[in-house]
Amino acid sequence: MFYYSQLAAGDDVMGPKYVIGQRVIIQPVSEGVSPREDDIKRYAGQVGEVADFYWISPRTGQVFYIYNVRVDDERKEVVVHEDEIEACLA
Repeated sequence: MFYYSQLAAGDDVMGPKYVIGQRVIIQPVSEGVSPREDDIKRYAGQVGEVADFYWISPRTGQVFYIYNVRVDDERKEVVVHEDEIEACLA
């Protein structure tokens, strides 16, 4: 796992979709039955704030962002993939 700032200047990679401090809504996309997915479903529809993010690159040219989202009511940080959150426009 790496911080976004560790990407090399010549890397042809899109930056993160969300930034630290941005308010987002947790929207789980899968119907799986893993403990991780069950944990995220508890926060579905809740608004939170991006506390930090990281990227992983399993293969050259592939980059996936992972976000720590601080949920409003409990101030608990939930780890979500980029496709499990959307920007909060309100």
